[in-house]
Amino acid sequence: MTTTWVLVANASRADLYVNHGPHTGLELLEHDLHPESREMDTDLVSDRPGHYMTDGGAHGAFSQPTDAKVHEEDKFAAELAHTLETGRTANSYKRLILVASDPFMGKLKKHLPEHVRALVTNTVEKDYTLITTEELASHLKNILFV
Repeated sequence: MTTTWVLVANASRADLYVNHGPHTGLELLEHDLHPESREMDTDLVSDRPGHYMTDGGAHGAFSQPTDAKVHEEDKFAAELAHTLETGRTANSYKRLILVASDPFMGKLKKHLPEHVRALVTNTVEKDYTLITTEELASHLKNILFV
């Protein structure tokens, strides 16, 4: 039987499930929270940007190269990708299903190593992070055969 991992995520929380084959249901392996992704930019950045003045008299303020909130979401996506890579190298799963909110799916895919990407059989661009395991199984019944 093929062991399948199902990652259900958005920018601030993720649940990792395992399915050991048809009619075995879903079992929660890991629950991760990343509350920093929900913080306001002002809470994530400690200081106001610095100011500068050129020899020609021009002046202005430095700006952050990336929005702090976007940076935190990207950081969380990288952490999840690392978890998936660790599971792959340990041969913990042979098939991967990604379920993530639309904007977060792209960030997650960007961080997935090539070998993990090769194990992704299905992607669902929905935010199912707040539903029960039974509801998730119902939504995925056509691709997971729970």
